[in-house]
Amino acid sequence: MILKDRLAEIIPQQREEMKSILAKNSATQIGEVTVEQIFGGMRGIKGLICDTSEVGLDTGLIIRGIPILELTEKLPEEIFYLLLTGELPEREALIDLQNELKRRTEVPFYVWNVINGLPIETHPMVMLNTAVLVMENESYFKKRYEEGLPKDYLWEPMFWDALNLIARIPVIGAYIYRRKFNKGPRINPDYSLDWASNFARLLGVDDPDGSFAKLMQLYMVLHCDHEGGNVSAFATQTIGSALSDIYFAVGGGLNGLAGPLHGLANQECLRFIMKLRDDIGHTPSDDEIKNYCISLLDNKKVISGYGHAVLRVTDPRFTALVNFGDKMFPEDETLIIVKQLFEIVPKILLAKGKAKDPWPNVDAASGALLHHYGMTEYEYYTVLFSVSRILGLSAQLVLNRAFNFPLIRPKSVTTKWIAKTLKEKNNSEQKKAETEKKPVEEKTEQKKVVKTN
Repeated sequence: MILKDRLAEIIPQQREEMKSILAKNSATQIGEVTVEQIFGGMRGIKGLICDTSEVGLDTGLIIRGIPILELTEKLPEEIFYLLLTGELPEREALIDLQNELKRRTEVPFYVWNVINGLPIETHPMVMLNTAVLVMENESYFKKRYEEGLPKDYLWEPMFWDALNLIARIPVIGAYIYRRKFNKGPRINPDYSLDWASNFARLLGVDDPDGSFAKLMQLYMVLHCDHEGGNVSAFATQTIGSALSDIYFAVGGGLNGLAGPLHGLANQECLRFIMKLRDDIGHTPSDDEIKNYCISLLDNKKVISGYGHAVLRVTDPRFTALVNFGDKMFPEDETLIIVKQLFEIVPKILLAKGKAKDPWPNVDAASGALLHHYGMTEYEYYTVLFSVSRILGLSAQLVLNRAFNFPLIRPKSVTTKWIAKTLKEKNNSEQKKAETEKKPVEEKTEQKKVVKTN
């Protein structure tokens, strides 16, 4: 396979580069940790390697050196190739990867039995994560590790596991949508379609002009990866560092993605827009939206979709989704409200000093576009996010094994230790200040004595 062969070429080179950096600079300090960062969820601490993507304060998501807005016309399969190699595939390599994924699309029969055995009221993310976890039985990595495969080659079975998971997850995710929300029987894949277009078809969403398939292509690209420190990526990396296989590791990451402060944010943003519309009672004017948002803030409530843990600019993924909506359905009422909020909310937040980053994130727009196509089942939105993010989680796991990254095990400290350390630091600084002050005072006294004489 072209992608695997390319990885086999570049992995040894990158291993040597990492070894060289470590050998020459092992004791070099590259960052500091503040008390605020320790108590603030390790925010901003540089402590992980993630070469697949980075998120700059003023750039947003960059995948392998390419800003995300330059990748919006690419297919998710191309992005997966890019995540792993740092290169976009040539046509032959892309077709080879697509064919390999199509060959692996068949889902084990027991996965359907497990999903069908869950109560219909089960949350879609529980269904998805359960399906991922039960496929652990299929893991090549587990089998090869138990056979004693040398660690330098463990990336290869992780790679095959990644392809299996990526190939099957659209089929599983789409069936969960259809079963959970009574959309009819499972739809069979169409092997003539690309990965995201096939997912759109499997969902069964009415798409006479093919624009929903285009949205799924874009959505899967935009949500594919977001460096290594977000909850789902960090959880996946941590679990994988214990030499867990991809099903255990990604399952843990998906549990994190299901949290309201991570993957559930898109549905909360759409709920906010719908509530705003219902509370006002008609298509809102700019002044009505402004007054509504000011009232929320005055009552200690938040405006969903604004502010980001890392970014200090408008999330470029938000820009990409709004541009798509403007092109496909500019008169959509929900999209218009999204754009009104974009013009109004940042000014309010800046005036009130409510946010370091008053700009919209991707979640401020994604739900509105899904709503346009009739996907009004909010609790399913995180499954869509998951189908995309598995691309990045899988790529990170393959590379972590390729470079033999060690067990992730940061050191924790107690509150008592911090208090003691701060006290010792303050005492030390005070003594230093007194020591520096004393010679100056003595010198002043000597001058006084000379003057008196």
